[in-house]
Amino acid sequence: MESEQWNYEQLSDEIEAMCRSKAEEFRLLGYEYVTGRDIWDCVSRNYAKEGRPALHKLVNDIYSLKANSYMNYLTIAAYRGLN
Repeated sequence: MESEQWNYEQLSDEIEAMCRSKAEEFRLLGYEYVTGRDIWDCVSRNYAKEGRPALHKLVNDIYSLKANSYMNYLTIAAYRGLN
């Protein structure tokens, strides 16, 4: 079975809505300054190496992102910014 093909431009509104939803969840957990763009940056960091994932994997990556994984991403990004 081939992975389903999807077009980012066609689904950008839906992807953005999923990221905003996840950011809202993080805000409810006390992470006040998380935005949908922050969620997308965290989730999509691996796609540059792996290429565009199947749509179901993308949705799963967004909705299954844990606060701890997001904080690890921010920590590593901060260290890389210092170099």
